[in-house]
Amino acid sequence: MSLFNKVLASVGIGSAKVDTKLHKSSYTLDENVTGVVEITGGSTEQQIDAIYLSLYTNFIREIDDKKINDQAMLSQFQLNEPFIIQANEKREIPFAFPLPSVVPITIGKSRVWIQTGLDIKNAVDPKDKDFIDIQPSPLANSVLTAIQNIGFRLRKVDNEQAPSYLRRQTPIVQEFEFTPTNQTYRRYLDELELVFLGHSPNSVEILLQVDRRARGLGGFLSEAFDMDESFIRLTLFDNDNLSAKLSHAIEAKMK
Repeated sequence: MSLFNKVLASVGIGSAKVDTKLHKSSYTLDENVTGVVEITGGSTEQQIDAIYLSLYTNFIREIDDKKINDQAMLSQFQLNEPFIIQANEKREIPFAFPLPSVVPITIGKSRVWIQTGLDIKNAVDPKDKDFIDIQPSPLANSVLTAIQNIGFRLRKVDNEQAPSYLRRQTPIVQEFEFTPTNQTYRRYLDELELVFLGHSPNSVEILLQVDRRARGLGGFLSEAFDMDESFIRLTLFDNDNLSAKLSHAIEAKMK
């Protein structure tokens, strides 16, 4: 019977089960994700080689001018050394891990989830999936508000594959796309895109892409070859006058 149970467990029948229980489901970037992994033994003893938590998000990948929905792993943590769980045994393993600075805010179609897996030798690995909400830090929220206050409207938010010059830092970027609403910006700009590159307790690093409105034949050609887009890399601090600093940087690119 024991041998039969082991054969069944190797194909996932009567195998150990895993359930991650988070202490809460909503986080900001300065918080640790905490909870317990609950493992319930199956119909026979099994060796658990590893328990791992993987943080994922969805994003859009462009291939041959086609947009493909994909997912990216942002970080992974291993919780334990190998151990044996007996039949029907229950075990809880607490955990805590920091969110990476590149994790996107769950706005629009953006989703973030934790996938828990048991690495069981010669068996189907059980998995569990838990979605979490990611809220902007107070400073990141103030930056988004300041951009809208100086004369822009948030049009859409997408997670996209990171451009080649950023892929060593992150597989994806979250782009906030704004359109100008006041007379000055509408005269010179088509749109403004923002990416958060990093966070610390008192600062955020952002990348702004200023898309200048094309003018005349030269402008048309530069738009066609993406030459009309200018980039601004800024570090913003919580004691900055955000509206003044952002408007000054944007207007310098309009000249």
